[in-house]
Amino acid sequence: MSRDYESLHDPNAEYTMRELSAETMEVTGTRGGARDVEITDVQTTMVDGNFPWTLVRVYTDAGVVGTGEAYWGAGVPELIERMKPFVVGENPLDIDRLYEHLIQKMSGEGSVEGVTVTAISGIEVALHDVAGKILDVPAYQLLGGKYRDRMRVYCDCHTEAEADPEACADEAERVVDELGYDALKFDLDVPSGLEKDRANRHLRPGEIRHKAEIVETVTERVKDKGDVAFDCHWTFSGGSAKRLADAIEEYDVWWLEDPVPPENLEVQEEVTKNTTTPVTVGENRYRVTELRRLIENQAVDIVAPDLPKVGGMRETRKIADVANQYYVPVAMHNVASPIATMAAAHVGTSIPNSLAIEYHSYELGWWEDLVEEDVIKDGYIEVPEKPGIGLTLDMDAVEAHMVEGETLFDPA
Repeated sequence: MSRDYESLHDPNAEYTMRELSAETMEVTGTRGGARDVEITDVQTTMVDGNFPWTLVRVYTDAGVVGTGEAYWGAGVPELIERMKPFVVGENPLDIDRLYEHLIQKMSGEGSVEGVTVTAISGIEVALHDVAGKILDVPAYQLLGGKYRDRMRVYCDCHTEAEADPEACADEAERVVDELGYDALKFDLDVPSGLEKDRANRHLRPGEIRHKAEIVETVTERVKDKGDVAFDCHWTFSGGSAKRLADAIEEYDVWWLEDPVPPENLEVQEEVTKNTTTPVTVGENRYRVTELRRLIENQAVDIVAPDLPKVGGMRETRKIADVANQYYVPVAMHNVASPIATMAAAHVGTSIPNSLAIEYHSYELGWWEDLVEEDVIKDGYIEVPEKPGIGLTLDMDAVEAHMVEGETLFDPA
């Protein structure tokens, strides 16, 4: 049964004292040139990649169309449909106001954090693509300009024998020597065979030794040819995380990611401050308001926002600005298609404290087929000088890989 989310009744959205529409704010002046543009439609298409990517398109009455992406997850396309009436008729160049407008309008539907922020992120990225095309500048120029021409990419690596230290080291060596990456990440929350209870978050001594063996074997094999990080996916207790971080301090660990669940900031802070192993956190926090607390409490050594999840391009830039006040680097978490990956590259090139961007699809042979341009070469992304995000969707490839039951975008 199909539902019309666009006209869904919500008293909070229909009445708000902080109404930020152009009409209410009296943003009606003529801008001149090609800048008098209105949004006419917003559409989504979900692609069945190694994650179900939600691609977003913003259409305008000037014939200019922008493409964005929201972090994957159920309910995102419906939320974007729900928000369409709030942006249709608006000028797409007013990115910051429209972002705040959607946050306010959707406050009753969870825009403080979570999937509603993710949906807004997809629209926000598409607005940067539209605005860049209208103004004939690359998206990074809208964010303040360049610090670098290309962005380093770190490859999230996997192997069928994920708990075998030698197998992980073999894959690390292959990715460095054959694929050309000099930055890698492996999962460390892998079964050792010594577990007694998967629910209590406690690591037994043998489990610590097993994980330390993975770290030692991989880092010794890679040596100075690349940097290697290790991901724990919010799995362990505070005490176990501290013991694990202590056990791997002697090795060349780029960072240890998400060793404890994200909800309790005090535990995260204690873990980070009790080890010299760099700790990275951020993908499960939303908007600058949440990540600010991590940074200001110095509960993180490297911050890892996920751009199409955290609030979009400008919100990621705001997070980076806060991090820079505490001399904290930014390593963007990323499990996206080429669209949000390139959006992250535009943000990465515009901030001083950018470290790297994750690439999670090296085993997916058609990832780059979704766009007409090359994206990653020899472990780096050359930030394009084309207007907007700088990528062109290959509609045949998008259609070939759509989630079953999805509908392709209307033509640009």
